[in-house]
Amino acid sequence: MKKVNVAIIGTKFMGKAHSNAWSQAPKFFDVGLTPVLKVACGQDMDATSDFAKNWGWEESVGDWKKVVERKDIDIIDVCTPTYLHKEIVLAAAKNGKHIFCEKPLALNFTEAKEMYEAAEKAGVLHYVNHNYRRTPAIAFAKKLIDDGKIGQIFHWRGTYLQDWITDPNFPLTWHLQKQFAGAGPHYDLNSHSVDLARYLVGEVKSVSAMLKTFVTERPLPGKDAGTFKSGTGAAEKGKVTVDDAAFMVAEFENGALGAFESSRFASGRKNFNYFEIYGSKGSLAFDLERMNELQYLNLDDPVDEQGFRTILVTNSAHPYVGAWWPPGHIIGYEHEFTHAVVDFLAALENGTKITPSLYDGMLDMQVLEAAIVSSDTGRRVNVADIK
Repeated sequence: MKKVNVAIIGTKFMGKAHSNAWSQAPKFFDVGLTPVLKVACGQDMDATSDFAKNWGWEESVGDWKKVVERKDIDIIDVCTPTYLHKEIVLAAAKNGKHIFCEKPLALNFTEAKEMYEAAEKAGVLHYVNHNYRRTPAIAFAKKLIDDGKIGQIFHWRGTYLQDWITDPNFPLTWHLQKQFAGAGPHYDLNSHSVDLARYLVGEVKSVSAMLKTFVTERPLPGKDAGTFKSGTGAAEKGKVTVDDAAFMVAEFENGALGAFESSRFASGRKNFNYFEIYGSKGSLAFDLERMNELQYLNLDDPVDEQGFRTILVTNSAHPYVGAWWPPGHIIGYEHEFTHAVVDFLAALENGTKITPSLYDGMLDMQVLEAAIVSSDTGRRVNVADIK
């Protein structure tokens, strides 16, 4: 079986999720290409060395620029903070490496467009990891929609809520600075919702939005910022330059309406990714915190029997599930990443494309940037006007 060498750049939360996926894919799925965990790259060499040993990477290095130039590397997996994505992706494309990149793709639409065009020009396989597309229940929802079970879609309601920065003493990490993150939950969370809406409903035509920052200054992080506890923090503060919450309404090109809600100030919500889709023949609802379930309403049922039914998406006939456990044995968050790796390897082997690609990431950024313009100007913005 042919092998492909992978280099991962970034060794924190997403680095762990991706490492697990590269490792698990050939163990559970029949893949034609076997990924070799060749190089892990991070800024802290001691931590990177520990990371590599723990997750099975053969080498640990500190200079990503040398990694993308190595002749023995086939795939560059980008798991860094957003502000580093562009430079790494452009360098990877220039050196003919296939690209597996975390979301949001870039700091803005212009950057995303440049990244997409570079990857296309290089002729490499490129993918942006909006992993929720590969949740079996969501992939099954897509099938129901494509099969006409929902009929004409009237509207989408998506909400993605967290609460991890509600304490004003939470430090000013990179996530809260525009120069590093581009935006707050509007990018971090709404990028997922926009991608799912485009996947399930269609392209977005126009948006009206309102973004808000509730805590405008936060303690500067010290050496122990990663172990922050409520009530602690340095006296010196820095300015928060991204949103804490973002609300957006949209019109899709097919005439459907949409509502998007993202926040890091939703007390009690840890990772509440939820959507509803309403159509002429039925409706769908999904909650990531119950990720093996899909709610489905069929208007063809007798009136006295109508109501949302819960489909437990764990049968072998459901997307991806047959490679895992017997029916009823649920899977979790990490499996979506494995499914992405499996599909990426299949596309690479067969010379086909994969979605969402950097093209999709670019279109997601176009919608998100249009919403920022809308919030800044107080007017409705056509997505196509963002160039």
